[in-house]
Amino acid sequence: MGGALVTGLLTRGGWSAEELAVVEPDPVRRADLEAAHPGLSVVEAPSPSLADPDGGAVLAVKPEMAESACRALGAAGMRRVLSVVAGTPSARLEAVLPDGAAVVRAMPNMPALVGAGVSAVSGGSNAQAADLAWAERVLGAVGVVVRVPERQLDAVTALSGSGPAYVFLVVEALVEAGVLAGLPRELSSTLVVETVKGAVALLARPGATPESLRADVTSPGGTTAAGIRALEARGVRSAFLEAVLAAAERSRSLAR
Repeated sequence: MGGALVTGLLTRGGWSAEELAVVEPDPVRRADLEAAHPGLSVVEAPSPSLADPDGGAVLAVKPEMAESACRALGAAGMRRVLSVVAGTPSARLEAVLPDGAAVVRAMPNMPALVGAGVSAVSGGSNAQAADLAWAERVLGAVGVVVRVPERQLDAVTALSGSGPAYVFLVVEALVEAGVLAGLPRELSSTLVVETVKGAVALLARPGATPESLRADVTSPGGTTAAGIRALEARGVRSAFLEAVLAAAERSRSLAR
């Protein structure tokens, strides 16, 4: 996700390579980033020279590394942190930063890799309007940004954070169904992917709803009605409800 943000900021966010710096302890990864983004400063550890009173730091590390990384950012003089670390409350990060440092917690998702993500942001106890606006500008480089109370971030994680995997699973199953029905795998894959892309485009139209679109394509007694009946009989709707609830509970457990 950190790499996706760097790419988004440089290609769509209006930042230049000279305005950004990346902290990456892995020398191989540092070399890769420098090669991919000429002019980008990629360093082994944060330092006071990187601190900018009008900017901040994006924390994109594994959850078990979040607090130690925040301590290093605080020691380097960072007063504003945007965390995209799953399951780590802002209060836990605030506790290891200097007094008054602002934390904005966010949950972006995988389509940020292609600039089509959706991110939810929530301000910690010290975050002001300017901190949230800065976080929205950063994340806006890779997609849509919404604001939510921090208590809703576990549900956001379960829905939009994990959501792409649910869609990929549905696509995988539909491709297999096409093969089972007698189509070559490559053709089945093309039909499914293009169908999903078209369906999303329809959903994006002003005023469109999934309920109305589903009704439009479902003729009484027709083939779609037969397929929908089979899905409902198998409890597909209930399975998605249970999947999101299970993912939300797992997100909550990570914070304990």
